[in-house]
Amino acid sequence: MKPYAYARAGSVEEAAELYAAHPGARYLGGGTNLVDLMKLGVEEPAALVDVSRLPLDTVDELPDGSVRIGATVRNSDLAAHPTVRDRYPALSQAVLAGASGQLRNAATTGGNLLQRTRCPYFQDTGEPCNKRAPGSGCGARDGVHRDHAVLGHSPQCIATHPSDMAVALVALDADVELYGADGPRIVPVAEFHRLPGDHPEQDTVIRPGELITGVLLPAAGAGLPSLYRKARDRASYAFALASVAAVIGVEGGVVRHVGIAFGGLAHRPWRARQAEQALLGAAPTTAAFERAADLELAAAEPLRDNAYKVGLARNLAVDVLERLVPPTAT
Repeated sequence: MKPYAYARAGSVEEAAELYAAHPGARYLGGGTNLVDLMKLGVEEPAALVDVSRLPLDTVDELPDGSVRIGATVRNSDLAAHPTVRDRYPALSQAVLAGASGQLRNAATTGGNLLQRTRCPYFQDTGEPCNKRAPGSGCGARDGVHRDHAVLGHSPQCIATHPSDMAVALVALDADVELYGADGPRIVPVAEFHRLPGDHPEQDTVIRPGELITGVLLPAAGAGLPSLYRKARDRASYAFALASVAAVIGVEGGVVRHVGIAFGGLAHRPWRARQAEQALLGAAPTTAAFERAADLELAAAEPLRDNAYKVGLARNLAVDVLERLVPPTAT
């Protein structure tokens, strides 16, 4: 076992200071991903800064109608929270679709957003992986890649982001609150995760030492019909082959508000901007949903063994949108 230092932070400011004082440190929340990677030898932090007891464990309604989720809110508590279930049902559904009950009891909101890819080549230190060891190659590209990306991948990496929760947050136009050496800042969840490009080792735009302090759900989508659906190899405790989160508002027979995101298709949750633009102002019909999905997925570049994902994602998207639109609107 490799030795490492441990420190428990009493405040957000102290957490940032402790991180800065320990080069090679990692923040520790629920530990459901980080500790696993430490056991595998993928992560070897010099120090752990425990942030699990910071006062960031509440879900609060703000005066402007938005909702703030603290970074240490446990996934089980988030999914069960009445405000989340009533106003943002896709988020509750997405959280419940992830992992197991035991893991959801431990995992945190911030940690969920920061979890690393579960590509087998990333987790196996004996295999090449540019995400784990830049410049070593991508074993999955010519190897086993049935579960890998069809959108936004690069020659350097074809891994997919594993979070269900993040897909719903992207569709709901959520923001991430961060705190670091330069103070607080806010980043849209849709821009928080990166495509691999030439630097797949950089999962997010988070700066060294920055800590996620919360997530903001906007008032604009609150109460609108939303839904999350996930296709996977087994009924529970499996990552998405493809997933879809959507929120839609119909007024006067046309779509006035829409947010759509795919999971399991790319290195980050994939915001379906082209599909959204195609639907805004249009009548919410099955034909319109099919055209929008086809337009978004036209950019897909499947590999040898994962072309099935394109059709799977298309059918999921159409199904989700059909379920959300009131029957009188079609």
